[in-house]
Amino acid sequence: MATARKSRSKNGHSNNMVNLDSGTISREIFVSPEIYAQEQEQLFARAWLFIGHESQVSKPGDFFVSSMGEESVILCRDRQGEVHVFLNSCAHRGMKVCRYDEGNTPVFSCPYHGWSYATDGKLVGVPYFKDAYQEKLDKSKWGLPEVAQICNYKGAIWATWDKHAPSFKEYMGGFLTYLDFLLDTWDGAGGEVEVFGGVEKWVIPCNWKFPAENFIGDRYHNISHRSVDMVGQGPSGSGRRDMQEREGATALDISFPERGHGTITFLRADDKVIPAYQHSKIVSEYFAHCEVERRKNYGQWARLVPGPSTVFPNMSYLPRQPRTISAWHPRGPDSHEAWRWFLIDKNAPAEVKEFLRHYYISYSGPAGLTEQDDMENWNYAHNASQGVIARRFPYNYQMGMGFDGPPVDTDGLDMPGKIRNVTAAKATEHNQRGFYQRWSEFMNVGDWDTLATWRNGHANGTNTGNGKAL
Repeated sequence: MATARKSRSKNGHSNNMVNLDSGTISREIFVSPEIYAQEQEQLFARAWLFIGHESQVSKPGDFFVSSMGEESVILCRDRQGEVHVFLNSCAHRGMKVCRYDEGNTPVFSCPYHGWSYATDGKLVGVPYFKDAYQEKLDKSKWGLPEVAQICNYKGAIWATWDKHAPSFKEYMGGFLTYLDFLLDTWDGAGGEVEVFGGVEKWVIPCNWKFPAENFIGDRYHNISHRSVDMVGQGPSGSGRRDMQEREGATALDISFPERGHGTITFLRADDKVIPAYQHSKIVSEYFAHCEVERRKNYGQWARLVPGPSTVFPNMSYLPRQPRTISAWHPRGPDSHEAWRWFLIDKNAPAEVKEFLRHYYISYSGPAGLTEQDDMENWNYAHNASQGVIARRFPYNYQMGMGFDGPPVDTDGLDMPGKIRNVTAAKATEHNQRGFYQRWSEFMNVGDWDTLATWRNGHANGTNTGNGKAL
């Protein structure tokens, strides 16, 4: 199996960072400054990354400042209505040309020396252009650097710095089937979805990979959320969310090791509408109507109850309530910024939006009860892994190795990915191993011809029901 590039640890020994044969991963990949720096070059400069949502830049001149790895970038819509992603750095001396989180502007002006850029990235203003530059500066060569590729997929904006990277849809492969559950309207009719309530941002003192692997399929940590379940924080007063639809369903972990993505989901035996959101009549009736329409539009796919997911490398999401997107922006080996978007159907009644706003912020983010549990785990795990002695001992990712679980009966649904039935086993680290297999490939492989393993038939991301265990 793939192993990451060998790196010299502080105790002087050379270690294999990722060993999928033994199911072990070195703590070095979470705490080493050298490996972190390599990630910025090998991973974040080449992968497709989530930037924001089109509803945040709905009008010409609208902008939203986001991140791609450690790079500050500007998502904006120009005067012609085209969406762009630019490096937020003046071509003259590197000052940020936009220091606001979001807004609307006709031009981005550098506060250092005054160079100004239009919303299409072109350099349009240079102080003393005639006197200091004798009008010889070629403005066309000094615009804001723009990403190599950009994609608007169902309102979600993605970008990559690598012109050689495959298209976004090829990068995602069959995982788009599961991403659609997040980005489609709740009734599946193809209406508009929007970001509401702003974007939560906070700093978590741990490596960005901790939350990324948590969302990709960590069913094992429910002990952490026991108090939240007992409180009955969910919208109908049961658990963290309305969990009844999962009762009797087949629990599935779905990995795309050739791409790094993963999700956990539940497949119900039928598509019966289960009452939810019973604390509010208006909200309950709204979602009951949406679920009926959802079954008309999705057919048998309405039996799927999608759960936490991660798009490699650092975008995670919850596709059902709470319906949120997270980006884990690296800020050093021992810190990252967590950003959280909240999604809602644009045509939802105001009462529904307000109800969900309160529920979302009580569930997720720095004030969310569930997220507070997770952040404490990630913080302490990272802190306890930095010492000289601690770094000599690897993490264990052996759960479920060599055991496929019972056969997966999808009853005619062509579900992509390497699927594992974990109904009886309750949990596995199938998805995490797929995530780190892809991480290792990015850290070792120098070109996309080799990284795109699916083109060579090494992995096709399709379901055989009982694929080789990861």
